[in-house]
Amino acid sequence: MKIYAASHLFPVSSPAIEGGALAVQNGRIMAVGTLAELSASFSVPVLEFPGCAIIPGLVNAHSHLELTHFPSWKVRKGIDYSPRTYTDWIIQVIKIRKSLSREERERSVLEGIRISLEAGTTALGEILSDPELLSRYLSSPLTGRVYLEALGHAPQRCAAVLTAIAATLPLFSGTDLLPGISPHAPHTVSDDFFRELRDLAAEKALPLMTHLSESREEATFLFDSSGPIAEKLYPFVDWNEYLPPARRTTPTAWLDSLEILSPRTTVVHCVHITPSEAETLKKRGVSVVLCPRSNEKLDVGTAPVHLLKAAGIPLALGTDSLASNDSLSLFDEARFLLRKFPEQFTASEVLRMMTLAGAEAIGRGTDIGSLQQGKRGDFLVLSLQETPGRDLCLEIIEEAKIREVFISGTPLHSPVFPDQFVL
Repeated sequence: MKIYAASHLFPVSSPAIEGGALAVQNGRIMAVGTLAELSASFSVPVLEFPGCAIIPGLVNAHSHLELTHFPSWKVRKGIDYSPRTYTDWIIQVIKIRKSLSREERERSVLEGIRISLEAGTTALGEILSDPELLSRYLSSPLTGRVYLEALGHAPQRCAAVLTAIAATLPLFSGTDLLPGISPHAPHTVSDDFFRELRDLAAEKALPLMTHLSESREEATFLFDSSGPIAEKLYPFVDWNEYLPPARRTTPTAWLDSLEILSPRTTVVHCVHITPSEAETLKKRGVSVVLCPRSNEKLDVGTAPVHLLKAAGIPLALGTDSLASNDSLSLFDEARFLLRKFPEQFTASEVLRMMTLAGAEAIGRGTDIGSLQQGKRGDFLVLSLQETPGRDLCLEIIEEAKIREVFISGTPLHSPVFPDQFVL
């Protein structure tokens, strides 16, 4: 056992502790309190970090690390153009993915893991399209959940994807990462395939994560099967014969009709939702992951956070991928969120979105995301300037520097972790 102490400790699940500390044994938090309280209870070594804050390891609730090398792939593959619409961007991503070797995809994942850890992320809500890359995640220090992605319309292909997902699930046994299932989006998954994925998730007691209302193009497509998705994407991927009739509905209502929405479902983006859709998400107990920088870069609009907050929907934060973002840092994402919505969020709320709310969104809230007895000893030590009179939560987000990253009570630079994941 060791005690780790700092000038400030932010459990997130409870108020900040001045002169706080936590005791960690066998990778788990045994106690949290002031340094004086823990020193009186345990005669063990103490590692002190004066002028610093200890916070939980960050939880990136939505990521695609497979696309970490996307910016360089665009140049090397000769597909480096600026998409004009969301659909054009999707087509660009598909073109590039088709040109990649297994080695290129593996290197991209490994770099994404390294960058995430360097940025203080210790847990992910990761979307994985290629199950063959799972071993790279399982051998990393990261925890969280890996959602196995599925999309398609052709029955034969859908059956093959479903079989591959079912065959991959046992590989998670005995690891620190848990599985989930990710039907890609309402416009890329057929009705029958969505139901099959829903049923598999229910059978295996797994959560779902899906992209929802990321673009106005999706809303148009769900209403009358028109627009760029119907006119460009479906022909590009040979789905013309699967173009559905006009549904005259919204993406949220459609998912609800398929019984997809539940407390075990997390939806991502929600840029184009209506008040009635927000009420549906709240009624079904769904969590939402915001990716504001991705939305800005793809020019798809801005999530109506006032609507989501007013409905009382749990909100978390994700970086999405480097195909639609400039970094994998949740600190960068949090700073952007506070600047974009200065009247909507306090720094304390955003710190929770980066940690405990993210853990809850991916179904890991009982094990990670806050500094509480019994949880994993995943935490960050941050150097502070401690400006007098300033909100410390705001200083943590805006100016703090990462001094140490601890995984299960072990510093990331320790020899127990593979060198490829550490600077």
